Formats: sequence, C-alpha cells, structure tokens
Amino acid sequence: MTKSISYLEKLTAFATISKDSNLALTDYVQELLKSWGIASTLVHNEEGTKANLWATIGPSDKGGVALSAHTDVVPVVGQNWTSDPFTLVKRGGNLYGRGTADMKGFIACCLAMAQKIDQTKLKTPIHFAFSYDEEIGCIGVRRLLDMLKSLPFRPRFCIVGEPTMLQVVTAHKGKLGFRVTAHGLEAHSSLAPIGVNAIYMACDLIAEIRRIQSDLAAHGARDGDYEVAFTTLHVGKMAGGEVMNIVPNHASFDFEIRYLPQDDEHAIVALIKQAAEDVAMRFRGVYPDARFTFADLQSYPALDTPVDSEVVNFVRALTGGNSTGKITFGTEGGLFQKELGIPAVVCGPGNIAVAHKPDEYVSEAQMAACDEMLAKLVERLS
Repeated sequence: MTKSISYLEKLTAFATISKDSNLALTDYVQELLKSWGIASTLVHNEEGTKANLWATIGPSDKGGVALSAHTDVVPVVGQNWTSDPFTLVKRGGNLYGRGTADMKGFIACCLAMAQKIDQTKLKTPIHFAFSYDEEIGCIGVRRLLDMLKSLPFRPRFCIVGEPTMLQVVTAHKGKLGFRVTAHGLEAHSSLAPIGVNAIYMACDLIAEIRRIQSDLAAHGARDGDYEVAFTTLHVGKMAGGEVMNIVPNHASFDFEIRYLPQDDEHAIVALIKQAAEDVAMRFRGVYPDARFTFADLQSYPALDTPVDSEVVNFVRALTGGNSTGKITFGTEGGLFQKELGIPAVVCGPGNIAVAHKPDEYVSEAQMAACDEMLAKLVERLS
C-alpha cells in the first residue's frame, strides 16, 4: 500500500459530514505535520467546533503555491452502500469510501508528499489550505482567507484539488442560493376567495423563474465548454400550509442560480425580485400586505482563469496534459481569486461523477498520478 493510500484509509475513517465537527481530522493532520517539523495553524469557526488548517512547507518569505482542499463530506443517509462508507475498501483497482474522490484523496496525496519532502531544498513554499463546510456553501474557507489577508506574503498560485481526473480546469460557474417566503392571508377554505393563498403566490413566482430560465437558455450568454452551456435557475425545495381546510398564509421555496462567469448574477436576481413584486401586486386587491421576502442561503463566485495564464501553464507542466476544461460544479477557487487576487485552477484525482453517490471511489491509478504531479511540484519548487 502506498503512503497516499494509507493516509486515505485513515482520513476516510473520520466521518466529517458537514453537520458534524472536523476537529478529529484536523488534529490528526496537525500532529502528523508537527512530527515532520511542519508548523500549522488552525482557524476555528465561531463555536470552536470546526477548523480550517493552514500550513507552510519551506521558506516563509515568498508567496508559493497553495494546495486547497475541503475536509467535509456529504451525508450517506438513505444511500445503498455495498460496504461501510467510512471504511476504505479496495476492489478492482478502486478505493471505495465517502469522500475518497471528493476530496480526501487529494489531501492524502498532499500528506504523502509532505512526509518525504526536504524543506531545506525548497526555494519556494508549498501551503496547505484545508477547510471545513465547503459542501454547504464554501463557508469555512472564508475565515481562512480573512487570515491570509493579513500575511506579508500571499500564495502566488492556488491549486484546488477537487476531482477533475487531473485535468487542469480553468473555470466554473458561480452560485447564489435563496429562500423565498410568500406572505398571504389565511381564511377558512370554504371562503377561499377572501384569503390570499401563499402557495399560489409561490407557484406563480416559480412560473416566472421558469420563464426567466427559458429566456436565459434561448437568448442569454452561452459557453459550449460547459456541459450545460448557459446560466441555470433551479427550485429544489418547497413547503407551505398547515392543513387542507385553511387557506395558507405562508409558503416558501429554495432556489439557486448557477451562473456563467460572463453573466451578471445581480441583474438576474433583480429580474426575479421584480417578478416577485409583480406577482404580489396581483393579490394586493384582496390583501394589501401580500409580499415576498428573500433570505440568502449560500453563495460562491465563479472562477474564470485565462487559459494562457501563468498558473495554467505551470500546472499543465506538472500533469503533462495539454487540454484544459470547465466544470459546472463550484469550488473554493473563485474565492481565492476574488478575495485575494490569487490565480487559481482546479486539478485533482478522481471523477466528480461518482461523488455524493453510494460507493464513491477514487482509483489507485488516479492516486498514483496525483502523487506524481505533486512530486513534480516539489521538484519544480526546489
């Protein structure tokens, strides 16, 4: 068993589902790094129940290269796994377990690299940026980035090790998520016309969101390098009412915008909010206070790194690949780019197609290829 697979076995055993603490994992990683003479810092959440880990290998007077990864994983409840999701299982050249692809495989390769690195030979540092709560909106890394803003030297590049089959990815869509609440007027259902049905209000606004989506698909910006070439709007959850014989005075739904980098996401939000006002106006003859309220749920910016930029050429030299790609799922790369001005790409082992599913896996071949990429990184910076 290679060092990286050995570390993946240990990391998989930490059930770092986003709703739970990741401190056992970060403490384990911090102790490992300490035993190798590598100092690290934990940046906790306000409650002290979770932490980001920041470590620098090599000189501290230069920017260097940041390797970014999230430590949290998605739940396994209701999924039909053929083995314990938190016990690494090797089968047919694949390594099965929750988070193996997304994205503890990359962290394991980073640890294997750190164990054998000779810090004295590094002329340019390598940084680890391991975060919490990425899966629920890239929450944890923001506190880490706040800390990095005060450092005298920021990383020159960032490699986000999300699963891309080690293809260099230069761009992904951004995301905004909202909870919309419709405020209507309750009434006995036998007198329904004297009330304002909040579920009807919500459904009318959802119809408007679908109309805006159709317009974006037909006439909005397009980028054929994405699997879905246009900005998408999606309603994923809805709730409302109490019992059948009461006209409901409240209903809510959650929706997201996954937008192309070239689209103005705030303009799309403005369109939806104007549609909400127009829908509410239809009901104000019965109930003058009919309205919608919007609450932010999650957001992260798009990533858009020019394909001819220095970071792209640098990482392509590490992988040996000639092509670049774009992905529809989000990463922390856009935050490094937007908040700190650090050029970023996404490149890591595994396939996103198996992430979040039962029997998630990363192949041994992908782990070996990632080990090789990071070995080249060390060689390049030494």
